[in-house]
Amino acid sequence: MLEARLQTQQRSSQNGRETSLWSSGFGMKLEAVTPFLGKYRPFVGRCCQTCTPKSWESLFHRSIMDLGFCNVILVKEENTRFRGWLVRRLCYFLWSLEQHIPPCQDAPQKIVESAGVQNVIPGRAPGGAGAGQVPSHVKREVQRILGHIQAPPRPVLIRLFSWALLRILNCFFLNVQLHKGQMKMVHKAAQAGSPLVLLSTHKSLLDGILLPFVLLSQGLGVLRVAWDPRTCSPILRALLKKLGGLFLPPEASLSLDSSEGVLARAVVHAAVEQLLVSGQPLLIFLEEPPGAQGPRLSALGQTWLGLVVQVVQVGVVPDAMLVPVAISYDLVPDAPRDTYHASAPLGLWTGALAVLRSLRGWGCSRRACVRVHLAQPFSLHEYIINARSCWGSRQTLEQLLQPIVLGQCTVVPDTEKEQEWTPVTGPLLALKEEDQLLVRRLSRHVLNASTASSAVMSTAIMATLLLFKHQKLLGEFSWLTEETLLRGFDVGFSGQLQCLVQHALSLLRPHVALLRVQQGDLLVVLRPGPGLTHLARLSSELLPAFLSEAVGACAVRALLAGRVPPEGPWELQGIELLSQNQLYHQILLLMHLLPQDLLLLQPCQSSYCYCQEVLDRLIQCGLLVAEESRATRSSCSGP
Repeated sequence: MLEARLQTQQRSSQNGRETSLWSSGFGMKLEAVTPFLGKYRPFVGRCCQTCTPKSWESLFHRSIMDLGFCNVILVKEENTRFRGWLVRRLCYFLWSLEQHIPPCQDAPQKIVESAGVQNVIPGRAPGGAGAGQVPSHVKREVQRILGHIQAPPRPVLIRLFSWALLRILNCFFLNVQLHKGQMKMVHKAAQAGSPLVLLSTHKSLLDGILLPFVLLSQGLGVLRVAWDPRTCSPILRALLKKLGGLFLPPEASLSLDSSEGVLARAVVHAAVEQLLVSGQPLLIFLEEPPGAQGPRLSALGQTWLGLVVQVVQVGVVPDAMLVPVAISYDLVPDAPRDTYHASAPLGLWTGALAVLRSLRGWGCSRRACVRVHLAQPFSLHEYIINARSCWGSRQTLEQLLQPIVLGQCTVVPDTEKEQEWTPVTGPLLALKEEDQLLVRRLSRHVLNASTASSAVMSTAIMATLLLFKHQKLLGEFSWLTEETLLRGFDVGFSGQLQCLVQHALSLLRPHVALLRVQQGDLLVVLRPGPGLTHLARLSSELLPAFLSEAVGACAVRALLAGRVPPEGPWELQGIELLSQNQLYHQILLLMHLLPQDLLLLQPCQSSYCYCQEVLDRLIQCGLLVAEESRATRSSCSGP
């Protein structure tokens, strides 16, 4: 007890010193930061007008842009049907009891009797004698595989878990914001009768728990989440399956000629069929978790998306509405740390102890903000029809590169063809070549939409300013916010500038040191060590907003490298003229060199259109000035 009192006194004295430090370090006139350009806030997340024009028109209205945000974890007496003193004390519990949970009855018998499973059972001809009878050992094997994939959700457990999660989220976060207009689009798509398939980025293990909670609170029912079985122990997998989780069986990754692999893939396909026919929403993570080695696009996520595409193409479900999703955190809680680098998967008790340790050391002063983004839904059937119509002029790798190797052509091949040669592993090998290409392009398309709709948080801007050693944090913070908004990206904060900087620095306090200098100024110094890696990961959230300028600047530097002496300083003498074709060539070379997961170009966008977009950005920023050559001017001028 004495040690606890001493720790409490030390913590209160430290908070008092920080308060005095803030008040003395920011003695200036308050300035408000608003996430608006003029009178309007940028509404991000519109679907592609080229690939899905009907969805672009039907599921959006100008009025939804005026709707504000709601805090999902703010539950009061008004959110329940009851009133009174006791209700105010038990509002979380009563709210969880009133959530609508539709019956999610998985039909194992229908899965066993499905045509896909019946056709792969060894020794049985489909439609022959005894077609309705399944051998007992085969039935047991199918039920075993099905038990590895899913389990019937338990409503009582879901309500209890929602109540506990609501309390934990209020300890971790100040708010979990959700745009009402985006939620209205998703409700409108759900009312159309087609099943919802949410395709999300992946920032933390908390994503798979937070997103089902958000959609349950908005009346969309139980969200079935496709988890990665490598990150969870058997006990944790059993709990997540009762909460609506789905897991791919290990037999599904076996070779195409393996009878066990063929049966497992057929069972998975039948399970996805029954899930979509019943209208249950499905969540798939298209992005690998942070810290994972390899490409950014998740092979497991593309596998689940390929199953959905197959079900729609076969006609079992006429259509499915795809919803790109993204989550932005001010700061992801430390629980559990280094999960993706650990050799053993996360266990139930290990995760619970990590959450308790984080709750003990997180503190109310370090609570972060979260923004959940739901982009405009679009029709999968419409995308498939429009995407296949653009494949007529496709060429193989040999046809593209053979003229360049033989010296017959010096033009760089179109970079959008490069994605067609990405190696395919796992269950995607069971798909046709055209279906594999369709899934890869659709995955890049959706991940591009999710990244573009993701808001930039205050900690990302602060980490960028600290890493590049900006001196005036207050002025530069406001400037970088305006530059982000000018590029069509949203930000996840608003308020007084001093409060925003204080909030961001308080969250980054373990990685920075605050020093008081003369004249009441505050000096922020980076702490050496692993904290720099954490700040670099936070600052990478700004990369999509400035990626075009970065590619263009590298292309300009490559052209100017031959005009500057190798040993001399990088100072240009006068005006340098650059050819547009040379800039195009350098940008195309960079597009070949950089990973496609980093660029995330839309498959429907030509590479030359992207080159022109890069040049337009450089001209807009003032780095380049467009001028016509004399020959062009004389040929275009009249007599």
